[in-house]
Amino acid sequence: MGVGSQIAKDTMARRAVFLDRDGVLNRAVVRDGKPYPPADVAEVEVLPGVVEALRRLKEAGYVLIVVSNQPDVARGATPRETVEAINSYLADRLPIDRFIMCYHDNNDGCTCRKPRPGMLLAGAREFDIDLAASFMVGDRWRDVEAGVAAGCKTVFIDYGYDEQVPKTYDHRVLSMHGAARAILAR
Repeated sequence: MGVGSQIAKDTMARRAVFLDRDGVLNRAVVRDGKPYPPADVAEVEVLPGVVEALRRLKEAGYVLIVVSNQPDVARGATPRETVEAINSYLADRLPIDRFIMCYHDNNDGCTCRKPRPGMLLAGAREFDIDLAASFMVGDRWRDVEAGVAAGCKTVFIDYGYDEQVPKTYDHRVLSMHGAARAILAR
């Protein structure tokens, strides 16, 4: 490789896969057709195929960034320490580069709560990410719309929740394994 090619490679922004947490990495607790985060670390179950899927994405050079709404903190239903303990549990088992959480509720007017793209934009700045070459993977409309707003390609993991579905997405899959396969095929 010539010197010019190496310089171009060194100055290129990186690619990322932004991942929702609950329902993408770990099993969401579904009540009345709607997904909720686990109440504590004892309830966390890494979904089948997630470890292998993330390993394959890391090997392909993607930065893995978890971006998750955690409004139960603002609502007083879940202590922030519980969210952080769940993140630590997952970080010990999965090759995640960064966890970025939004602890706000719907009416707080923040720029980070999905479907706004604030968490993705923060991760892109921190890791010098090319958003157009990156993906957002989520199991809810807010996740996918945040990816669209940030300029990412999107992967919707469709569990058939009893709620609104995304208006648009690049890929619809049934698991993180399917998401990794769709991303790596591009």
